[in-house]
Amino acid sequence: MKRDFLNLRDLSRAELEDILRLAQQLKADWKQGRPHPLLCGRVLAMIFEKPSLRTHVTFEVGMFQLGGYTVYLTPADIQLGKRESVADVARNLDRWVDVIMARVYDHRTLEELARWAQVPVVNGLSDRFHPCQVVSDCFTLLERGYDLHSLRIAFIGDGNNMAHSWLNAAARFGFELFIACPEGYEPNGEVVAAVLKEGARVTIGRDPAQAANDADVIYTDTWTSMGQEAEAEQRRRAFRDYQVNADLLRLAKPTAVVMHCLPAHRGEEITDEVLDGPQSIVFDQAENRLHVQKAILVWLVQHNPHRRGVL
Repeated sequence: MKRDFLNLRDLSRAELEDILRLAQQLKADWKQGRPHPLLCGRVLAMIFEKPSLRTHVTFEVGMFQLGGYTVYLTPADIQLGKRESVADVARNLDRWVDVIMARVYDHRTLEELARWAQVPVVNGLSDRFHPCQVVSDCFTLLERGYDLHSLRIAFIGDGNNMAHSWLNAAARFGFELFIACPEGYEPNGEVVAAVLKEGARVTIGRDPAQAANDADVIYTDTWTSMGQEAEAEQRRRAFRDYQVNADLLRLAKPTAVVMHCLPAHRGEEITDEVLDGPQSIVFDQAENRLHVQKAILVWLVQHNPHRRGVL
């Protein structure tokens, strides 16, 4: 059966740990100047409905470092579901490329691509999940010497796609997750119910101070995501007590680290003092998107029965 990467729950804990180990090796190779053309001759199609810095650059550079090639497709190029159906786009692309990565508004678009494409589909971001980011974040914590199972992670802010992927990561890796969000901005109930059924140690609450208390990790994301600009002022009012600042950080463990998936709206969800402070590992997270996504691509090609040619 074809393997996709739309959601952390697509893979078992053992498979995710394989990807993390591979990312560690690929990063070590890169730091030592050792080439690793594991995807020589392979092609990645990159579909973007949303603007991107980290996703675009890290996938493109990653394929280059792996010896492969990328095809960048903007909304104007294919107009998914408008100029051509998602199914037809998928059935065309899978004749030419080895992997499809898509950054989309609606998660159902990814599911439709994966349903019709015979090659792996990777979620570069959707309204429901952002799995590449969270696997990269877990890798960053492992680099810092943390045991994922023993962590207490506080997610402060919107119960959005990032919160959903952290919920799935809690179910896979076993850490304790406390999500603090305003009323009306909770994570999707189906996502929460699914991870609780798997035994995840998850708390959803209102109080950011309670979430941050004795936490190992303080995580936040922008209050207004792409596509929500019309709600920006309403969201600023709703989230005004959910800022990650020095006062909140003092409630966490003295050794706690601060994480943000970026882009950051400085002065809203996080202050300059914290984002640029000594406990911030935000730009380490951004760097590790490159190495973890390379590992995801290699793993998917190696586990894809629709492979062609020789690696």
